[in-house]
Amino acid sequence: MGSLWLRASPGSASVGPAHLLAMVVLEPEWNRVLVSDGVILKCEGAYPPGDNSAQWWHNGSVIPHRAPSYSIEAARSEDSGEYKCQTGLSEASDPVQLEVHTGWLLLQAPRWVFQEGDTIQLRCHSWKNKTVQKVQYFQDGRGKMFFHKNSDFYIPKATSKHSGSYFCRGLIGNKNESSEAVNITVQGPPVPSTSTFLPHWYQIAFFLVTALLFVVDTGLHVAVQRDLQSSVKEWKDGKVTWSHGP
Repeated sequence: MGSLWLRASPGSASVGPAHLLAMVVLEPEWNRVLVSDGVILKCEGAYPPGDNSAQWWHNGSVIPHRAPSYSIEAARSEDSGEYKCQTGLSEASDPVQLEVHTGWLLLQAPRWVFQEGDTIQLRCHSWKNKTVQKVQYFQDGRGKMFFHKNSDFYIPKATSKHSGSYFCRGLIGNKNESSEAVNITVQGPPVPSTSTFLPHWYQIAFFLVTALLFVVDTGLHVAVQRDLQSSVKEWKDGKVTWSHGP
């Protein structure tokens, strides 16, 4: 059984029953491919014993295919769109977008939205895997990396400055070809909700009040102790005056 995703029941509280959610997995992992590329879509989820069939949808229409994987041997433009699947013991998956493009070169990445600190992997893919030489990757029109032979471009520990429009260029035979530009977004770390901080602020406030009371109490104790010692000293020195009634 593959990876499972959990989805809370509609209208339920944050803690409560959850349903198994199927997931469409692409092999290879690129959601942008060229015409004639091969793609395998796998439906990962919970299957009943002895039943590994799955239901598939393409752009909302049922695909007459019941196997747990759906193969596209040579992609065509009409294969573009949203794919969903469902197993016998899971809910329908979230849609996965597949884009089939026409051209000599295509920029590929596992995804197009990253978090700060992630590693960005870019691939300059050629039609029918033709040999590409002198490959260069560009960000916002500026060259970022050059390879004599086609290689993936990795950006470790991405930051917001790595957001932008990317494309690749290379020689196929004696022709200089370029891919279409694709936008990559690098998001900052998620901001915790205010409720996450409330317990910490309560603890800090409690600590400050406790510390303040301790300081005040200590000050009073020292003052009383000092006055008491002064009174005892005056009594011993005979400076204490006793008054008699009339």
